Amino acid sequence: KCISRGELQVSLSYQPVAQRMTVVVLKARHLPKMDITGLSDPYVKVNVYYGRKRIAKKKTHVKKCTLNPVFNESFIYDIPTDLLPDISIEFLVIDFDRTTKNEVVGRLILGAHSVTASGAEHWREVCESPRKPIAKWHSLSEY
Repeated sequence: KCISRGELQVSLSYQPVAQRMTVVVLKARHLPKMDITGLSDPYVKVNVYYGRKRIAKKKTHVKKCTLNPVFNESFIYDIPTDLLPDISIEFLVIDFDRTTKNEVVGRLILGAHSVTASGAEHWREVCESPRKPIAKWHSLSEY
């Protein structure tokens, strides 16, 4: 069994009238230790793809020295309703490192290119329940 990459809790809600997707990066838990201190300085990069093309990117603040960060940061993306079936949102949990290259701890994809049943299910619920924020925990996979 591969080592756990931890889990990420995200909330999505789609406003069909405004044609906006609100993405809230809530928190992560059980992240693997990335630094010699036995901790990590995680942040989350949120990429929105239409098909294979990235159309938007944003990122959270870095949370210092924690394996269970609480982000509570929301991002709003303008996404026309007719594009929703081809949209995917990628969450990359990254360990910020001042001295070496930042390392990707794990990733989660929701939407068209979701690789997990839970990811596809979460996206389906969001699309079927407009205006309702739906939050779920997802296991992170390798990048």
